[in-house]
Amino acid sequence: MTEERLIFLLKTSICIGIFLILLGIYFHLYSDYMETLGVTGIIISAVCIAIGMVFSLPTKMYLTLVLMRREAHLKANDKAQKRKNNLNNID
Repeated sequence: MTEERLIFLLKTSICIGIFLILLGIYFHLYSDYMETLGVTGIIISAVCIAIGMVFSLPTKMYLTLVLMRREAHLKANDKAQKRKNNLNNID
């Protein structure tokens, strides 16, 4: 799997997680149907929020690590390219 594909999947996972968190908040605060369900409605909204957190939080940490690794690799390549250009200019 390429890095671009992995980053796309991680960003998609974050979006799904945020959507589920917002859906759970909507269920908990604004949905009259969830209120009529009683405890079951509270459990449904809590499960939406919990699954949203599972999708969202670890993915953000992993995506941050992937992007940091990518940036370090690009900086190392730029540094090597500059060093190579400097050596060519000296000769």
